[in-house]
Amino acid sequence: MSELAVVSARSARLKVLAEAGHKGAATAIRLGENPGRFISTVQIGITLVGVLSGAFSGATLGSRLTQWLSAQGMTEPLASALGVGSVVVLITYLSLIVGELVPKQIALRNPELVAARMAGTMVVLSRICAPLVWLLDGSGRAVLALLGQKGSGNGTVTDEEIKTVLAEAQSAGVIESEESQMISGVMRLADRTARGLMTPRRDVDAIGVDDTVDEIREKLNESQHSRMPVRNGNSDEIIGVMPVKSFYDALARGADIDIRALTHEVPIVSDLAGAIDIIQSIRKTSQHMVLVYDEYGHFEGIVTSGDILEAITGAYQEDGEEEPALLMREDGSYLVAGWTPIDEFVEHIRVPVDDDPDFTTVAGYVLDELKRIPSLGESFVKNGWKFEVVDLDGRRIDKILVSPVPLSDPD
Repeated sequence: MSELAVVSARSARLKVLAEAGHKGAATAIRLGENPGRFISTVQIGITLVGVLSGAFSGATLGSRLTQWLSAQGMTEPLASALGVGSVVVLITYLSLIVGELVPKQIALRNPELVAARMAGTMVVLSRICAPLVWLLDGSGRAVLALLGQKGSGNGTVTDEEIKTVLAEAQSAGVIESEESQMISGVMRLADRTARGLMTPRRDVDAIGVDDTVDEIREKLNESQHSRMPVRNGNSDEIIGVMPVKSFYDALARGADIDIRALTHEVPIVSDLAGAIDIIQSIRKTSQHMVLVYDEYGHFEGIVTSGDILEAITGAYQEDGEEEPALLMREDGSYLVAGWTPIDEFVEHIRVPVDDDPDFTTVAGYVLDELKRIPSLGESFVKNGWKFEVVDLDGRRIDKILVSPVPLSDPD
């Protein structure tokens, strides 16, 4: 029971108990940190109980039952076999039930509490049997070294294990499905770079520093954003961001409009910057926006606080016109927007993707597979799925139809 409880107990829950003042929880944590010594202690106890029960059952209870059967008129060989055999079977049965199955069931039902309560006893036993524990632990380490198993085991928690825990918590009703999706979104966010978060350059609404007031008003009326990047002439150079409110306030006062005076500088990040670094940069500016540039100094796009939120909760629709990222059809196929982030796509359709791919969207995945700009209707098969380009917006892949391929149809 102690062994299974300590092994099954989650360190996070034990830490909570320890912080609440439970001394046994802190002891259980220390036992878990040295599994070799702990397992050696447990094995000494198990072996000792097994040896004593075997010797006691055969030498004491078995002989007494044999004598009683002989007194009842049974022959000596039959009485000896039946007496010893019956005691061995009974002791084995009780050992399995009382010594194995029931304690393990108790340990599995509440491993942290059992581990905390039994940890003190195991420490005492370890100290009493210290020479044997040292011998067994050292011998075990030596054999592991001969087998090439040096060092400690890999106890890190993977993303898949966290997702499994979330799925179990959702099934048990501990958390809502929306909460689980947001937690998964936070995990995806931490793995993204600026290229996977930004609004690309071609989709960025911007005004020119030399635009007239009427041109600016027209662009602002067509845009729904509260801040507008300001471009230096016809180039891709972005000199900063202009709050829309500042423009209309100056217009209402009847003052001369000086776009440069209304423009605020914002941080610039690399297109390879991680999401955590981007969030820190956004928090440092009142405009809640950063500009993304590549290694050659070319403007690539922008990342706003809204982009960060969408990465966690999913894309928001604007006036009901925003297309869904992924739509499942009745025949089991999926209509996928080219801009769909590849990590969200992989969560729905288990297509193996490299840990650090050079693309961030499904359109990028298609381009990486084909190694060229595809034609309308072009397709390929990958890992049991057929990817067909069904809509192009110029040279940009707009829609992909992803369909399962029957096992009998390898092409």
